[in-house]
Amino acid sequence: MNASPIRHILFDLGGTLMHARRNWLPVLEQADQALTETLRQYDIDLDSRTFRARLHQYYEQRDKDLQETTYHFVLRELLKELGYAEIAESILRSALDALYLITQKNWVLEDDALEMIHGLRSRNYQLGIFSNAGDDKDVQELVEGFGIRPYFDFVLTSAACFYRKPHPRTFEIALAQWSIPPEEAAMVGDSLIADMAGAKSLNMKTIWLTRRAHFSAEQEAGQRIEPDFSLSNLHELLPTLERINLK
Repeated sequence: MNASPIRHILFDLGGTLMHARRNWLPVLEQADQALTETLRQYDIDLDSRTFRARLHQYYEQRDKDLQETTYHFVLRELLKELGYAEIAESILRSALDALYLITQKNWVLEDDALEMIHGLRSRNYQLGIFSNAGDDKDVQELVEGFGIRPYFDFVLTSAACFYRKPHPRTFEIALAQWSIPPEEAAMVGDSLIADMAGAKSLNMKTIWLTRRAHFSAEQEAGQRIEPDFSLSNLHELLPTLERINLK
């Protein structure tokens, strides 16, 4: 048997436990329009294309420094540059809520996720989520909407924790929720870089879910990353963990 059995499982969210119903481009266009229309109700004029262009700059920066400054910060700073210096926080939140009301409808729980979660919890595995995301409220609402929050000890986001996977600090924050060493936990995710490389840097077990993985630039960048296990679906997770703990 393992000296340190794996009883704690950390999950990614998007691409792992949930996936998009349809192409994101038209969804994001509609979401951006919802945000700008909400701001217009308060006499704030922001072009949706300007907002999306600024978000792309934000995406590039956060991928470099692995620090999450959040959609809220991006929107506030952009409006300041456009001459709207004193915007109430409630207005910014209303605009972001309008955006996420659209995008949340495009996410759906994976068909095999709930059965897998039930199976793990019935065998006394401890479960947690860490999601790279620009807005903590958005992720919390998604998890609530899927009805899966009771099964998880915590739901963490980069928006709330500042750091993004694969920064080691994200995994340290998650492990601290359980007060366990890395060797007693496994990371399950679809990203070779964010999920697998980050977890391996702390010596966690790594389980790569391949069905939503992007085999393009990330595969090239992560070609030297070798997860401990690769699975095509979530039905394979419990048998894999049982094999790990029998070694």
